[in-house]
Amino acid sequence: MRKFVCAAVVTVCTVSIAMAADFTAAVTGLETKDGKTIVTFKKTEKGQPVGEEMKLPLAADVKIFKGKGKKGVFETVGDALEKADYTALITKGIEGKKKSANTYISTSDDGKSITRVLIIAGKKAKDAQ
Repeated sequence: MRKFVCAAVVTVCTVSIAMAADFTAAVTGLETKDGKTIVTFKKTEKGQPVGEEMKLPLAADVKIFKGKGKKGVFETVGDALEKADYTALITKGIEGKKKSANTYISTSDDGKSITRVLIIAGKKAKDAQ
């Protein structure tokens, strides 16, 4: 009986960890519905969109940062952004050439909301002289 209980606890812990996901995504839209901000995005691999478009709401306690990183390792830059600041950054990306904003998204344990977003800046063009 003890083996069964231990196995059940390990299984529950493994499933909870596996359900919370961190992934790169191209955000293609933001909308407000019933007081919640809904993010429209496509998951990306190696900078290319894969899969179908998805929509998830931002959690009430979401933390959004500017971020930087390469080769799958991302880190925050500075303090958390206010709603007006991150909305402006994402809108700028959507209205740009790529029609999306590069981000690194973390979801809740149940996968039903976004709990953390890093907005990854694109490569800056060098000034032509």
